Amino acid sequence: MAFHKTRYAIQILCIICLGLTSACSANQENPLDHALNERPNVIVILADDLGYGDIQAYSSKSKIPTPNLDALALSGVRFTDAHSPSSVCTPSRYGLLTGRYAWRTSLKKGVLQGNSPSLITKGRQTIASLFKKAGYTTGAIGKWHLGLGDAAETDFSKPFSSGPTTVGFDYFFGIPASLDMAPFVYIENDRVTEAPTAYIEEGVHRRDGGQGYWQAGAIAPSFKHGSVAQTIADRAVDFIRQNAASSADNPFFLYLPLTAPHKPWMPSEAALDKSGAGPYGDFVVDLDTHLGQIIAALKASGLYDDTLIVFTSDNGSRWEDFEIEQYEHLANGSLRGQKTEIWEGGHRVPLIVSWPARIEAGKTNDSLISLTDFFATFAELTHQSYGLDSGEDSISFLAALLQPSGKSDRSDLIMHSSQGVFAIRRQGWKFIEKAGSGGYLWEEDATATKQLYDLDHDVDESENLITERSQIASELQEALNSQRSKSRSAPMPETTK
Repeated sequence: MAFHKTRYAIQILCIICLGLTSACSANQENPLDHALNERPNVIVILADDLGYGDIQAYSSKSKIPTPNLDALALSGVRFTDAHSPSSVCTPSRYGLLTGRYAWRTSLKKGVLQGNSPSLITKGRQTIASLFKKAGYTTGAIGKWHLGLGDAAETDFSKPFSSGPTTVGFDYFFGIPASLDMAPFVYIENDRVTEAPTAYIEEGVHRRDGGQGYWQAGAIAPSFKHGSVAQTIADRAVDFIRQNAASSADNPFFLYLPLTAPHKPWMPSEAALDKSGAGPYGDFVVDLDTHLGQIIAALKASGLYDDTLIVFTSDNGSRWEDFEIEQYEHLANGSLRGQKTEIWEGGHRVPLIVSWPARIEAGKTNDSLISLTDFFATFAELTHQSYGLDSGEDSISFLAALLQPSGKSDRSDLIMHSSQGVFAIRRQGWKFIEKAGSGGYLWEEDATATKQLYDLDHDVDESENLITERSQIASELQEALNSQRSKSRSAPMPETTK
């Protein structure tokens, strides 16, 4: 009798355990299922030239205090193998907004100038147009640097025939290009707020004892370089407050491309000497403060938990060897190279994503990610499919955000240097089809014409295996050639509900 009672008890226990196991399995699926039935507010914050090693959450050796960025990393998921599609800003911004590599356009290397025509062609879908189609209010505030108008040289005295408000943004406020590129004006929607009727002489870089470097050229009389970063942060806070009341029915998408820490390094008085990395580090302190102001606005409006926040950078930091020695600060961490270059320091970037209501806090994910992947990710989030002529180089990583052990399906990606040098990643292997850095300071290697690195064991890219592993190099060269010859490198998404 005791045996039967024991067996009965075991059976009951098994049933209970099976129920608990099923419940746990259901809970593991719930984050993605639940998230796809919600419409969070979305903010994409793009730093300008922030390095992989600048944020303390990425490098404990950083000489720059970044408490707000560190808190954001703790609140969500921190990606360790994310990459800008280029090591300079215009092509990276194009890739982020369109889900397409910029070298598929007319821009094969370098960046646009401040008076260049629009790089995003009319009719091309962007993440802004995706969100707008899904019923979101869309805004962009900050540095555009993707061209304005359709003429060979932009006429700043007239409304722009193309720009942010023609590619999906309901509202834009910001500057046309980098903070060191003339003309120096603010733009609201499709026109300047004040004509560039004055002239400014070339600035002297702080490296050389000046206030900060900028081109000589036209400037609006009231434009002040040192106030731009705070002005952008203030406008972002205003946008959040203005859209808070209606966000339950009409959520918002805000694209926030910052101007810091790109030159001119012009930290606020409050940030001076707050870092151990000179005026560059102090400018990053300002950036961190501005992030804190945006987070505070979300919390004060009751939107923080239901807002998906992305923070990343358009490329690596421009941080020279003498500055590393002077400040003992590794802006790009232990990675080889810097902005403009094809080595990891040029394009491996910090990527933090937080959505307190849905993303598990304190996660780290080593999925291979490209900034082009936000197009497909946001399409999946908003239940949208898209055509063959959109998001060609984008692969969704929504599962990596929302599932406890989720990964991206991306198997390879292509990077591009400022001088047009290509590299391709596949798993841990990285192939570069030319010798040298491919960037501003083009360092040549006389012993080899191409490069191959095993990043799983040599993330510093110190040992070129092009001779020893020639078969792998040949396979990667073939894969690179294949992707360049195709208009689409990513699989089409299935139609969603």
